[in-house]
Amino acid sequence: MHSVKLALNAMATRFELVLHGDDPVFLRAAGQEALAEIKRLHQRLSFYDPSSSISHINRTAYKYPVKINPNLFSLLTLSKDLYQLTHGAFDVTIGPLMKTWGFVQGSGAWPTESDRIEALDKTGMNKVILDDDTCTVAFQRDGMAIDLGAIGKGYAIEEATKILHECGITSALLHGGTSTMTAIGTPSQDDDGWSIGVVDPLDHSNVLTSVTLNDEAFSVSAPHGKAFKEDNQILGHIIDPRLGYPVQSANLSAVSYSSATVCDALSTAFLVLEPDEISKIAQNFNKIRILGIYPRENEQNYVEIGFPSINQ
Repeated sequence: MHSVKLALNAMATRFELVLHGDDPVFLRAAGQEALAEIKRLHQRLSFYDPSSSISHINRTAYKYPVKINPNLFSLLTLSKDLYQLTHGAFDVTIGPLMKTWGFVQGSGAWPTESDRIEALDKTGMNKVILDDDTCTVAFQRDGMAIDLGAIGKGYAIEEATKILHECGITSALLHGGTSTMTAIGTPSQDDDGWSIGVVDPLDHSNVLTSVTLNDEAFSVSAPHGKAFKEDNQILGHIIDPRLGYPVQSANLSAVSYSSATVCDALSTAFLVLEPDEISKIAQNFNKIRILGIYPRENEQNYVEIGFPSINQ
């Protein structure tokens, strides 16, 4: 059994891929094809690249409906479905709020109240018109902006994994920045799957629990990856799109499911939602596993659906 490791920098993160099999030349070729798909999707989905499809939509969709690639249209349709399912907690039109809070190519800054309200008026997937017949997208507000940062990485990983399956790969792990990943098969015949540890967001030396992946995806999100301090509060880059403020209710959210795209989106949305709301949403997904960590009076409370119990 041979192992091949490959890596790629894209979407402001590092993607790493390990493949197991009998033929290292074949493994490398399949892996390179999968990573090339991630690079291609980065060029199409980037919020920052002025030549990307997303940038073109953001510039023109208020002026007239923009015809887009069917795959991108499907991704935006899924984004709208998840927006509705999470009651607006997941919203790819977060761009104006991210900019107002200084998280677009910055570490954050408290905005004026008028700027926050103005950005909120430009936010909301319910203000995006998706026309199935013409495969077009249109905005109802000037200044709206789609940012796929909370779903694009998972989508790219899922599309790359499809290529690995088409190539006949039976054992592989692909991750982006260790926060979103997908597993094919098991590392060896002696394993049940790929064991993934979940680190305590308040103490990175402490592994809280682990999850075993076998033909599954996994994503973990935390609010303080990019943050600033204001009045002794640490305000992170995960913003509640319904209120226009950085979330303060959760320390970590992790999701395991068959789709890396859905995992990526829901792990972000669950940082915004309360535990009872998460439990209701989980009923819509077969065999989903969820872990949520919430600060309560100097302690951490947990929501555990399908995850092993936290080692306390």
